[in-house]
Amino acid sequence: MGGWTIGVIGGSGLYEIDGLGDAEPVTVETPWGAPSDTLVRGTIGDVTLVFLPRHGKGHRLTPTDVPYRANIDALKRLGCSDVLSISACGSLKEQYAPGDFVMVDQFIDRTFARNKTFFGPGMVAHVSMAEPVCSRLSGLAGDAAASIGAAVHRGGTYLAMEGPQFSSRAESHLYRQWGCDVIGMTNMPEAKLAREAELPYATIAMVTDYDCWRDDSEAVSVSNVLEVIKNNTDKAKKTLLALVENLQGTTRTPSPQGIETCLDFAMITAPTARDPALLAKLDAVAGRVL
Repeated sequence: MGGWTIGVIGGSGLYEIDGLGDAEPVTVETPWGAPSDTLVRGTIGDVTLVFLPRHGKGHRLTPTDVPYRANIDALKRLGCSDVLSISACGSLKEQYAPGDFVMVDQFIDRTFARNKTFFGPGMVAHVSMAEPVCSRLSGLAGDAAASIGAAVHRGGTYLAMEGPQFSSRAESHLYRQWGCDVIGMTNMPEAKLAREAELPYATIAMVTDYDCWRDDSEAVSVSNVLEVIKNNTDKAKKTLLALVENLQGTTRTPSPQGIETCLDFAMITAPTARDPALLAKLDAVAGRVL
């Protein structure tokens, strides 16, 4: 399938990446509005990276206000073959300590104020989210993180909350009872939209705190996680460089989950009932099948 073009979505603290050759800012217009910020495209060896700060430079956007559809559409338009999300999160398990990296493989979506699909009236599609993460990309990213000395947990369930407020203590205990491992505000609907765009998606959830379920600990606040975020960001940048180094000279193969062709059997609206205006907006996301 040719080479790797990896879209990197940087979360809290990660507003740029290092080491890009021929780096160029790219402004992308999408039918879903403007992305969070100008994208930066560059290369390291034979791997192309396209970087987008999820909250915009200076952290301008709340988790609810992030233009998730525009972000994924822009990465697709720029030819990304895969998307790696890097996000801050809170821990819901004792063994997931601040500073640890969790290679999330499942999600529970508790967000409620966001547009969660590219499709809609006039073009209905249903994609599977049973396996929401590309196991190949997640494994490669986890290997890279481990190689730079990060404490890596392979697998975990991410509870996506609306925010921007942190959890109540009752909510934190409830999510622990559900078996969730980490909690964050941004990986949904991002992962769902990536799947609709047939983009293999993986996420590195970087633990900053223990949320608020530990009765003997101080409740989470911005001030007491900033230093952890800084350290995590340094490790995330090193992880990206290690990942790209490991990919040098390799040929990209399809995701084992068949993500690149997941729309083949997802479209349900009859051709005669499809809305031409919506089809036009789907030119990048679903152009392969439409």
